[in-house]
Amino acid sequence: MQNDKHPSGAPWRNFYGRFRGKTIRTSQKDYLENDLDALSPGAVSWDVNPDRLPLDPTAIFDGKDIWLEIGFGGGEHLVAMAERYPEIGLIGCEPFINGVAMLLGKIRKADVKNLSVHPGDVRDLFDVLPDASLSKAFLNYPDPWPKSRHHRRRFVTAEHLEPLFRVMKAGAELRVATDIPDYVRQTLEEVPQAGFVLETRVPDGLHKAWDDWVSTRYEQKALREGRDPHYLTFRKPL
Repeated sequence: MQNDKHPSGAPWRNFYGRFRGKTIRTSQKDYLENDLDALSPGAVSWDVNPDRLPLDPTAIFDGKDIWLEIGFGGGEHLVAMAERYPEIGLIGCEPFINGVAMLLGKIRKADVKNLSVHPGDVRDLFDVLPDASLSKAFLNYPDPWPKSRHHRRRFVTAEHLEPLFRVMKAGAELRVATDIPDYVRQTLEEVPQAGFVLETRVPDGLHKAWDDWVSTRYEQKALREGRDPHYLTFRKPL
């Protein structure tokens, strides 16, 4: 049976992935115990903000534009974006605690200062972000849920896309990277229904990465196993 709460303190909601792997290294426990609290946007925590009062992301990042990475995995893309764009504030959401620990190690090594980390479901963040607060969002190699009966669990459904649309600014960009052709199909069907406009030329542009793209461990695994990456760009209309 699932626990009533995620390790972040959030009440249970219909989340289907794993929260924790079998082992966490001693060094990773150190990151979680000593680095995470200072990097977490505190008002996202249910223990700190049980009434879900709005979060002010501009206060966290001193007025910087805010980008969001949804499910950052091991954090390689997120840290690379923070290093490349110090003028931007980035928030990463990831419910898998082992991935959070990996990211914290990369942050400590890179010594980036423009990152905030929510170790939980991105819907917790959507609950407290004000309207039109994000300038860009990344969805890189999300859980594919390959079985047809599980497609409703994918991120690219109204349950996730509608609140994402609400918190993005007019003109904000949404990037989706995946190696699963059926995920591309569902993305092309459902993301425009939420109000976003497709900018990628289909099919010619599907395999052209962004100029600042940083390949992730999941992409490298896909390439080793013979699966082609797909890159999709959407934008919230002005």
